[in-house]
Amino acid sequence: MKILLLEDDTLLNEIIIEYLEELDNEVISTFDGQEALESIYEDRFDLLILDVNVPSLNGFELLKELKSNSIDIPTIYITSLHTSKDMEDGFQAGADDYIKKPFHLSELKLRINNIKRLRQIDVSGVVKLSEEVFYDNDEKIIKVNGISSYLSKTEAKVFEYFIKNKNKSISIDEISLNNWIYDEVPTATTIRTYIKNLRKILGKDKITTIKGVGYKLNL
Repeated sequence: MKILLLEDDTLLNEIIIEYLEELDNEVISTFDGQEALESIYEDRFDLLILDVNVPSLNGFELLKELKSNSIDIPTIYITSLHTSKDMEDGFQAGADDYIKKPFHLSELKLRINNIKRLRQIDVSGVVKLSEEVFYDNDEKIIKVNGISSYLSKTEAKVFEYFIKNKNKSISIDEISLNNWIYDEVPTATTIRTYIKNLRKILGKDKITTIKGVGYKLNL
């Protein structure tokens, strides 16, 4: 996984980086909210780990900014803010999880693994999506009723984002912003072509158009 860490405590920052890298993750470290925001706009991350009380832009405001721009990256807060109101604010900002300091690194690992499971991140091997549909993450193959179809790298990227957001309506902009950095984003027409190709493989009813919103994978 590629993880962005926002933590302004230098020692804790270093400890978390060392631990996450030992688990074979790539970690980009930041110390203030504005720096973190710029890194997110310039790169693509699988997970955000955010402190709240940091310089420039606090962790709650940072995540609200991302959500307002249709950027949906799994997020864990690590913070010394302990009240139920603080937790409520964190989840309302859009967090997937909330860890109170101090915490054991093993707890962070458990929370990360749970998010990976729920969000279908770093999944390897064959995943059963329905009784008829299977997806091989390693080979980028969709198998429908025993018939295999190979996806291009970009088609696979779009399809895997649908899987992560199964049964949720997602827009073309959301697909773009969450899968490419800004100077590499394909046109909306190109993304619609990828979706059209996926429909040919899966069946038109498996990716439905939600008028005025976008598309939804129904599996």
